[in-house]
Amino acid sequence: MISYQPFYETLAKKGLTEYYLIYKQGFSANTIHRIKHGKAISTKTLDEICFVLDCRVEEVLKYEKK
Repeated sequence: MISYQPFYETLAKKGLTEYYLIYKQGFSANTIHRIKHGKAISTKTLDEICFVLDCRVEEVLKYEKK
């Protein structure tokens, strides 16, 4: 199962908010909603998040066995 917990830790560490991603960086509210609810996002979106946050994939998501 994919967990986006590292995404929220990275946002907090960098002092950023979901508001910043939506209104300042142009991410759709639906994308943030999907992350918040543990749903799939595309690798393109993942790449864009990593670029904006200047982080690695491991700082956005992690795999957890059920």
